[in-house]
Amino acid sequence: MYQQTPPNGSCGADLGPNATVIPLSASAQNNRNFRTVLWTGCHLQLTVMSLAKGEEIGWEQHPDTDQLLRIESGESVVEMGCCRGKCEQKKTLQAGDAILVPAGTWHNVRNTGCCPLRLSSVYAPAQHPRGTIHRTKADAEK
Repeated sequence: MYQQTPPNGSCGADLGPNATVIPLSASAQNNRNFRTVLWTGCHLQLTVMSLAKGEEIGWEQHPDTDQLLRIESGESVVEMGCCRGKCEQKKTLQAGDAILVPAGTWHNVRNTGCCPLRLSSVYAPAQHPRGTIHRTKADAEK
């Protein structure tokens, strides 16, 4: 079955695992949640995130999951390393930049701009339960 999200890019329903077209930039711009899962398949998952000024994802690593993060709008810094909080690589990012995080790599993304940071993230395999919506970072940490 083929699906297409509404043209306004509204967020909220996990459209996987069916073949789907998603207006990713619009979905990221319209997302007001810390994290919204847009699509979950058998081998990967697509989410969008919104970080307020100064907010960060927090140091994390996914032992068995590769991740691609794409900055949709805003300015940010990514830090990556082999241990929690140990920065071996630090890069300033802007809209259109992508971060490739191999499984097991510690990483953190921080909003350094004056506007919300909007980003998309692909996990392979899926990292969050199908249909997950974390309205705030505190919700995500529970």
